[in-house]
Amino acid sequence: MERGEPADMTGVATAETPAGTTPRAYDAPTAMPGDRPAVTVFICTTCRSAGEGASPVDGTALAEATAAAPLPDGVAVQGVRCLANCKRSLSAAMVRRDGWTYVFGDLAADAAPDLIAGAALLASSGDGLMPWRGRPDSLKRGMVARIPPLSLPKEP
Repeated sequence: MERGEPADMTGVATAETPAGTTPRAYDAPTAMPGDRPAVTVFICTTCRSAGEGASPVDGTALAEATAAAPLPDGVAVQGVRCLANCKRSLSAAMVRRDGWTYVFGDLAADAAPDLIAGAALLASSGDGLMPWRGRPDSLKRGMVARIPPLSLPKEP
């Protein structure tokens, strides 16, 4: 699979997960399609913060650390190959079901607690927006974009 190609997120064997092996926790969706979480944190597993030779890739390490941490109710973590935010890696996106999506960059390899705290804020928000107050500094400084939901009402 080339950088930038979407990964197979079904948990089925791929080049990275051969038949007979167990997919990594962050590779497969953490909820069934009918049981979507309130917020899914997507973490770029191909991001590198310290050169091309880093192993494991910093994005992979961040995805693993985030998936391994205790998650608030309604929050899931999923690794994805390349969020196309390479100039501001490490990158993550938070998608709220029927709410706003946030894209973050310039994250540190140890940003798992910040991602979890931000996802909890977004999941508990009454209006589908991540509140500024209480948001970790890395998610204030690293915000790349805020994308409206498809269900956003038209403005007058």
